[in-house]
Amino acid sequence: MNVIIIEDEKPSARRLQRMLQSLDLEAQVMLHSVEESINWFQNNPHPDLIFLDIQLSDGLSFEIFEAIEIKSAIIFTTAYDEYALQAFKLNSIDYLLKPIDDDDLATAVKKYQERAPQKQAVTLDFNDIKKLLINPLDREYKKRFSVKVGQHLKLINIDEIECFYSENKGTYVHTAEGRNYLLDTTLDNLENELEPNTFFRINRKFFVNINAIKDMVSYTNSRLQIKLNSYNEQDVIVARERVKDFKNWLE
Repeated sequence: MNVIIIEDEKPSARRLQRMLQSLDLEAQVMLHSVEESINWFQNNPHPDLIFLDIQLSDGLSFEIFEAIEIKSAIIFTTAYDEYALQAFKLNSIDYLLKPIDDDDLATAVKKYQERAPQKQAVTLDFNDIKKLLINPLDREYKKRFSVKVGQHLKLINIDEIECFYSENKGTYVHTAEGRNYLLDTTLDNLENELEPNTFFRINRKFFVNINAIKDMVSYTNSRLQIKLNSYNEQDVIVARERVKDFKNWLE
């Protein structure tokens, strides 16, 4: 299988390359910008499969499709979890949310391999998704959550929440008063429900509220450790692949 990676952050591209090698896939070509990608596609046979980041150093990767008719299958790699994933789902496009998980990668590759004989052309309306990325639709984000406490239901307002986290296959909310409550949802479902300027998914297990951050400390392997006002039950670590986006979010 001929595979290429289009990703502007070279460490992320190399990490994905190593992950693919563990699946017996070799990505010999790695491209890092819109301009570089367009030039490459103009002068080389198109690959079977592209792993495509959305935000490249010189623009959105959709600009590649405006210049070149791509005939390859695509698996998106994206940090646009707060609003874009819905568009990918509606258009039946595979995607991997950064930081990429080994099991998710294996599942996406298997899904492609099962469909590969069909060799379907890309029919996604990239302009529609591009509009979502540049000017996300106005939407109503969650203002409160209901949790079950014994035989009672308790309402928790969004400004009372320090973080959401997953543990033992459950999803929990931690409040400013230091209480934890089990939610009937998943972190993935929260992607489109939380206001993105207030909550950030720092890794696969945590969303944090910017207003609950007490301190940030350098951690091993270029990561960051977050100290929240009251939550201290386990380390809250920004994944290495998310540090850059996290710092941009803070500003």
